[in-house]
Amino acid sequence: MPETHTHPVHVRPAVLADDAVLGDLDRATWSTLHAVTPRPQPPYEPFFDERHRPESILVAEAGEGGGGPRPAGYLRLVPPTPLACNTHVRQIQGLAVAEWARGRGVARTLLRAAFAAARADGANRMTLRVLGHNAPARALYESEGFVVEGVLPGEFFLHGRYVDDVMMGRSLTP
Repeated sequence: MPETHTHPVHVRPAVLADDAVLGDLDRATWSTLHAVTPRPQPPYEPFFDERHRPESILVAEAGEGGGGPRPAGYLRLVPPTPLACNTHVRQIQGLAVAEWARGRGVARTLLRAAFAAARADGANRMTLRVLGHNAPARALYESEGFVVEGVLPGEFFLHGRYVDDVMMGRSLTP
């Protein structure tokens, strides 16, 4: 039986040099399970832009097979608005895990790193939005303490059917 190598998942802040690999990962993980925008088509936009800066992205790295660590996923964590009255909140606005890295705890590790980063930045609450039919993501979020705080029924018309937009949130205080 071949020897298997398992590498721990390490999370780090994104850097500008991650643009191409994160763009590739984002396109490779596009799915009707979570996307409300059409499948990206060439020529592709840069992953980072004025609204999506490296400082708002956490990158998970893990090894594949016998290879060294490489980006396995990312999480975009931002203030939900520019208003001073809700600077205590951070919102997850994107989470993706490479197909080869699924089932290895990458998403859970990214979530926990986001909790720590948000707390370190003074936040005490985290929110997100998830499509109602995305049962795997909803189960993960619930297992990490998120609760459904609201539902916009039929908010999106995707692939011939209406899909709910589910708002979830959790406290970051002990």
